[in-house]
Amino acid sequence: MKSEPDAYSIDDLKRDGQIHWSGVRNYEARNIMRDKMNVGDRAFFYHSNVKPPSIVGEMEVCTEPYPDPLQFDPDSKYFDEKSSESDPRWQLIDVKFIRKFDKPVTRDELKEDERLLEMQLFKRNRLSITEVSEDEYQKILKMAGFE
Repeated sequence: MKSEPDAYSIDDLKRDGQIHWSGVRNYEARNIMRDKMNVGDRAFFYHSNVKPPSIVGEMEVCTEPYPDPLQFDPDSKYFDEKSSESDPRWQLIDVKFIRKFDKPVTRDELKEDERLLEMQLFKRNRLSITEVSEDEYQKILKMAGFE
C-alpha cells in the first residue's frame, strides 16, 4: 500500500497506531482492497514519490471494507457526486502499525532480485494498492532483515 511520506508516512502510522486507509479512487486498487484483503492480512507500507521509493514498514488489516465517508463530503477532495450512501463507490479499510523497518527495501533493491521482477508493483506501478504473493512477501521480509 503506497503513500507519499509528505502526505502520510510510516512514522505517522506509528504515532497514530491505527487509521482509516481512505481516499482510494482507482477501481482496480479499490477492488483489491474490497475483494482480496481480509482482517489479519499483513501489508507493506511503501513510500512513493520520494528518492529512493522504498518499502518502509509493515501494517495489518483491522477491518472488513466499508464505505469511505469522504466520498459523501462535498468539502473533501475525495468527494464523488456520483456516489450515494445507498450505492457507495469507494471503500476503505482500517490498518494498524506493526513495525517500521530499520532497513527499508528500495525499489532498486527489489528489481535486483529476478524473482521479484514480476511483482505487481512493477507491472501496475500507478496503483496505490497492489497484490504481493506469499513468496514475494517472505523474500522482502528477508531483505528487510527479518528471518
